[in-house]
Amino acid sequence: MIRPEDLLHPTPAGLYCPPGDFYIDPVRPVDRAVVTHGHSDHARAGHGAVLATRQTLAIMAERYGADFTGQAQSVEYNEATAIGGVDLRLAPAGHVLGSAQVEVRWKGLTMVVSGDYKRRRDPTCAAFEPVPCHVFISEATFGLPVFSHPPAEEEVGRLVRSLGQFPERAHLVGAYALGKAQRIIRLLREAGWERPIYVHGALERLNALYQREGVDLGPLAPTRDLPKNALGGEVAIAPPSAIQDRWARRFADPVTAFASGWMGVKARARQRGVELPLVVSDHADWNELTSTFTELKPEEIWITHGREEGLLRWAEINGQKARALRLVGYDEEDEEALEVRPD
Repeated sequence: MIRPEDLLHPTPAGLYCPPGDFYIDPVRPVDRAVVTHGHSDHARAGHGAVLATRQTLAIMAERYGADFTGQAQSVEYNEATAIGGVDLRLAPAGHVLGSAQVEVRWKGLTMVVSGDYKRRRDPTCAAFEPVPCHVFISEATFGLPVFSHPPAEEEVGRLVRSLGQFPERAHLVGAYALGKAQRIIRLLREAGWERPIYVHGALERLNALYQREGVDLGPLAPTRDLPKNALGGEVAIAPPSAIQDRWARRFADPVTAFASGWMGVKARARQRGVELPLVVSDHADWNELTSTFTELKPEEIWITHGREEGLLRWAEINGQKARALRLVGYDEEDEEALEVRPD
């Protein structure tokens, strides 16, 4: 009888697969890594070999340089491959461009490492696909019942209405450089905002990558060299830290906004001095997490990097076997996908 721990188990470097001799999202350099997505807490440079989707490899090369690994292996969604006799398949996770769940199969046992995921529609990446499995390994970033995210389209609608109400004020939106910024831009386009959207220099390379991958972001303009008191009635998007430093002072009486699942916590919005909190998350909320567990009905749920206690209690009440992995080295959200440089 094969135990799940024989196929995958936590180590200080990350989830390790002994039969295949590889790690999934390792937090330190290893000989062979399978990477779920391009956020810096999951995708690190220095591995001997990396297997990931083509988009994730492109993101890693953009962030770390072309020599971020000794060997890169690109795998398409749902393409069968194997490492050391262990069968692998990558399925969409719905988190950011190129994000994937890793299906690991060996001797009749199937385990799925979800990485980070969400079930909401996102016009910038492939939608999450449920993968039947014996063991489902889930994040728990928003693993408490209090987290119930509103539709992202409604939150961006609030931004558009504010632009109409305060046409003399610039609207500065803090958004993580990989995934969130591009999603906000696309949702603004879908809401009918056709004017140029101004972007901080730290976002430009990833925006260009998304455009190359077929995600139409519409007309974008740099914020560098703008005159003082510029952008009244316009939208500018920047890394979250930029809207709180001197970069923001050049703009016309700015309305500060921040797009994050944490903006549902009023104390966090106040701490950051955010005037317009936008509850937009690229992680599953409580209902998405529990509905995924109900849909998949795995024999066991492993819960990691987040609020495990609430989901462990939910599993106990609902008769599902669950355990906390307590992996370390993964951030609750990717605070800065790129170093913020002067703009």
